[in-house]
Amino acid sequence: MKKNLRIVFMGTPDFAVGVLKKLVEGKKNIVGVITAPDKPAGRGRKLHASAVKKFAAEKNLPVLQPTNLKSEAFLEELKALQANLQIVVAFRMLPKAVWQMPAYGTFNLHASLLPQYRGAAPINWAVMNREKKTGVTTFFIDEKIDTGEIILASEIAIEERETAGSLHDKLMVLGSKLVLETVNRIETSEVKTLPQPKTETFKEAPKLTSENTRIDWNRSVSDIDAFIRGLSPYPVAWTEVHMNGETLMMKIYEAESLEEKHSEVPGSISTTKKELKIAAKNGFLFIKELQLPGKRKMATLSLLNGFTFTKDAKVM
Repeated sequence: MKKNLRIVFMGTPDFAVGVLKKLVEGKKNIVGVITAPDKPAGRGRKLHASAVKKFAAEKNLPVLQPTNLKSEAFLEELKALQANLQIVVAFRMLPKAVWQMPAYGTFNLHASLLPQYRGAAPINWAVMNREKKTGVTTFFIDEKIDTGEIILASEIAIEERETAGSLHDKLMVLGSKLVLETVNRIETSEVKTLPQPKTETFKEAPKLTSENTRIDWNRSVSDIDAFIRGLSPYPVAWTEVHMNGETLMMKIYEAESLEEKHSEVPGSISTTKKELKIAAKNGFLFIKELQLPGKRKMATLSLLNGFTFTKDAKVM
């Protein structure tokens, strides 16, 4: 006999929208959506709603936007929805009072094959680390981060020229299907969970910061190439350009690598009318798409039409 599920969905970015859309299309009973408060953005600093809020509003789903997940007011609002299952996709860490509330538990969709790549940025780190495969996992939330018992997992190959953006879109589709299958199993009492396997080699997926997204030009060209792809289109790998006694921040969206023996200092820049080449430890990076301060993102060819790198220019 099917359970009568009342589902609260928690999520904020586009990745979560794909999953919520799949649940709505599957005619699942979504009694509430929890998402981040509206945030100021753009030049006018106008308040902008999250991707999940926009979709929920289109579908007339009730939305809550708590600033404090532990506040009594929010907990009362959550209880009033009378949910018996909660689904979390790309949201904040939940306090115990929240994830323990529903009778059938709270499960999370994580964009990796757990226990590998626990943390905030699993898609980016899998590409940056040149993994051959990744996937998505649903698991019941417990008191630690991304450690709960696994419900289901689905694997996907990482293509040779994969970017974080292309992998994000593939995993959103794969994850949406996995969440729907997980809900169906909970609905029909067919859920069997497994503890996460113990492993001595944990690869983590920490939050991306200005420090860990900066390019190290002493690494191999293939490592730097993967690093750039793993941060494209967001938050984007960056480096400092030093020339004419000035320092500019340069974001690199796309590059191609060439392994080649050379005697140039890593970070040295050379250009032609059509090409921007940067030396690394064992070859060169040909920059295809980039952004300089005060300019929009553009193809290198377009930039070189009106911008000149001096002979002493180098990146660090």
